[in-house]
Amino acid sequence: MLTVSDISTSYGESEVLFGVSMTVGAGEVVALLGANGAGKTTTLRSILGLTSAHKGSISFDGMDITRAPPHQISRAGISWVPDDRRIFPMLTVKRNLDIARKSTRFRAWNDAALFEIFSALEYLYDRECENMSGGEQQMVSIARALVGSPGLILLDEPSQGLAPSVQQDVLALIRKLKQEGIAILVVEQDALSALEISDRVYVLDMGRIVHEGPASELLASNDKRRLLLGI
Repeated sequence: MLTVSDISTSYGESEVLFGVSMTVGAGEVVALLGANGAGKTTTLRSILGLTSAHKGSISFDGMDITRAPPHQISRAGISWVPDDRRIFPMLTVKRNLDIARKSTRFRAWNDAALFEIFSALEYLYDRECENMSGGEQQMVSIARALVGSPGLILLDEPSQGLAPSVQQDVLALIRKLKQEGIAILVVEQDALSALEISDRVYVLDMGRIVHEGPASELLASNDKRRLLLGI
């Protein structure tokens, strides 16, 4: 579904990514892990066209999106759940979702389908988002990504700032999305939780991929985790 080939990305004169390559298949959850400042969010921004790669190529669903503007990439079927959620707090859940709806070649999500995945959403539908908990707001942010009819969802720190029990609820939602056949690339500071829900993992260090392989392998090896992630 997604192929990132040897991309390098800079902010002005400062190089951040150095020859990063990765793939994400349909119905696959892939974790992108690494320390703060390793380049994880920049990788997502490069895929989204928010910070264009100056070297290499990115393809999605068979299309070259390397130089495409962000709105075209979104319309192609890539949705983003940013680390700060970025929902409209003064608007209701319904209005937040209505703003984000669009059609792509991928599955369209109506309200009934959303309520099957997010059972609590139906009861929050007419509530202003500023009057919701952090976990509820994160649910709205993920639901908003879904109504964009994505083939791929990029999740940036989905459990950030949430209580441990709520974090587990969010991770359970990711498992449900995988069952729907959506490709997911997840950046997560809680590396153990990310490994538990992922099929494969890439580890970034100072803008370079230093490890790739099955998530189960890294989850099972304390030595590798300590070496690569410090945990």
